Amino acid sequence: MSDAPFLPLCTSGDGGVALPLHLVKAGDEATLAHLLGKHEAFLRQQGFEGRAGQFTFLPGGSGVAGAVFCVEEGRGPMPYGALPAHLKEGCWQPQPEGQEDAAHDAMLEELVLGFCLGAYDYSLKHEGGKDQKTGPKLCIPASLGREARILARAAWLGRDLINTPANLMGPAELATAARRMLEERKVAVELVEGEALEKAYPCLAAVGAGSDRPAVVVIGRRDGRSKDAPRLSLVGKGVCFDTGGYDIKPGSSMAKMKKDMGGAALMLALACALLDAGTDIALEIRLGCVENSVSGHAMRPGDVLTTRRGLRVEVGNTDAEGRLVLADLLAEAAESQPDVLLDAATLTGAARVALGPDLPALFSNDEELADHILASGREAHDPLWQLPLWADYDGWMDSSIADCNNLSSRPMAGAITAALFLQRFVPEGQRWAHVDTYAWNDTARPGRPAGGEVLALRALFRAFSESF
Repeated sequence: MSDAPFLPLCTSGDGGVALPLHLVKAGDEATLAHLLGKHEAFLRQQGFEGRAGQFTFLPGGSGVAGAVFCVEEGRGPMPYGALPAHLKEGCWQPQPEGQEDAAHDAMLEELVLGFCLGAYDYSLKHEGGKDQKTGPKLCIPASLGREARILARAAWLGRDLINTPANLMGPAELATAARRMLEERKVAVELVEGEALEKAYPCLAAVGAGSDRPAVVVIGRRDGRSKDAPRLSLVGKGVCFDTGGYDIKPGSSMAKMKKDMGGAALMLALACALLDAGTDIALEIRLGCVENSVSGHAMRPGDVLTTRRGLRVEVGNTDAEGRLVLADLLAEAAESQPDVLLDAATLTGAARVALGPDLPALFSNDEELADHILASGREAHDPLWQLPLWADYDGWMDSSIADCNNLSSRPMAGAITAALFLQRFVPEGQRWAHVDTYAWNDTARPGRPAGGEVLALRALFRAFSESF
């Protein structure tokens, strides 16, 4: 895994002659007829009709002379993710047809991002794996696509972290990768381990106590360029593998649990993107890197834990460990009183039941902040969906022997009650948003290869690279 991943892009003079890649609005019959030329009848007979997503090569005297891809306006970058599978090896020069200058550049931004997201491939095969450096590349001037390149690199980094098998990506490895990425971006990094971790983050330590691989907390800090730079604090759940503990998951539910650090991967990818873009923010990031395992040292159902904030939590279920990891981190992050406190976690299956795999659930105690994030998601074609912090359900987390339980007493609204639990560790008046994400693509689609995914990265980047 590289901190500066290869992207399938080239500039003029790289890789030989670039063939034209014509980008045509779906249904633009006049432009299509001109491009297809004398081969129009033949290509039409092969089923090429100029519908959105259709692709064809253009024949020439010495073979392929170019290609045509039909796009539907307003769909964002993802449709372009189909191109790496369509195009042949070599450099391709995008040529948006019939576009004004501003629309031309906007289309190229979306093309670069979608193409790079679609070209991503994760493989540990010794032989026969896909070599991304030999596939098709886009010939793009260095002056174009800057934001797209930043987001593509960040997405590749986050996907790599999530896709790496748990035996190769334990708490120590995740912490080391995060430290390297952050220090390369001039972030001061502290790793908290051992007795210091047990004292500072007792709930998180209890989650990791059952594993032979010790928990690590990563803390990164970097000041803004200006004295008045807004202060953003990021918190990520980094459970590198989740067995469920003594409330052990069935095998079918455990199969993808290497992705249970997807919240940490998202927050780290977001931090890298914001820093690479030169955003003027004072940034803090905390990642709880831990494994939830089963052993004689593991926490048990019915245990009572004392949190960093002093609240006592009864462990109603050891598989509701993510909220225990976040509780201590949120409490500490709020101590510096940031302008915005944002956390992300693969927290509940209930959010997936409500919204499916593609829509992360957003919770916030500040409607203006929530509206800003939601609007940014719509603009970036990277949507989230807000669920309520419904106060009437807060009592469902009560305990008869402790301040609260980590498990709801009712088998409903699981994503809401989990968010309400987290809210107990956020001081009143602190602007806070929580993202409950799936962090995975179950099937391959354009721009979204099967496997790890940093859902909401583009939305959050847009939200916090601007004034917030």
